[in-house]
Amino acid sequence: MRKGTFITVEGGEGAGKTTVLNAMEHTLREQGRPVVRTREPGGVKLAEDIRGLLLDVSDIEMDDRTEALLYAAARREHLMQKVVPALEAGSIVLCDRFVDSSLAYQGHARGLGIETVRAINHFAIEQYMPDATLYFAVEPETGLARTQQDQSRVLNRLDRERLEFHQKVREGYELLARDSERIVTIDANQPIEMVMQEALGVVMHIVKK
Repeated sequence: MRKGTFITVEGGEGAGKTTVLNAMEHTLREQGRPVVRTREPGGVKLAEDIRGLLLDVSDIEMDDRTEALLYAAARREHLMQKVVPALEAGSIVLCDRFVDSSLAYQGHARGLGIETVRAINHFAIEQYMPDATLYFAVEPETGLARTQQDQSRVLNRLDRERLEFHQKVREGYELLARDSERIVTIDANQPIEMVMQEALGVVMHIVKK
């Protein structure tokens, strides 16, 4: 039985997701709330192994459908091994990316079709959807500039995609956000302090409900 709260964070490269998630986790733990922080692809061993394949810069010629299927496989393993047990135990699960990433990146930006990728992921996740999703909307030029300036970041296969691809990702997210009450859009072009304040306000409202 699902007792916890499932919150996901989405956005293009350089949107500031990791920084904001750090603040969310810290604030919730200070309040004594049970929190499980995780990410996709990854979170458990098999999914982390798949993550290595997906983000390896040497795999630039990976077939688009193969990419979509690998993300779905990693998602299923992560969900069953980590997310569902945490929710059943009553924890707040904070996840960096989930199914919306596949819909925006593979469905829209790769041109496979949002509904096609949605069907693949419906098989993978069944009924387990987030209670709420925070979408950090950032201009691709701004986000990519941030990734270039972050000396601690190792650029991966997606970071190295052309600007046109990241613009398509942004379009995909905007389409999803317009069609879903679950997705809350936050302007991530703002200074990070303002993004954190707005995101924390949304999360605290969700958790208190």
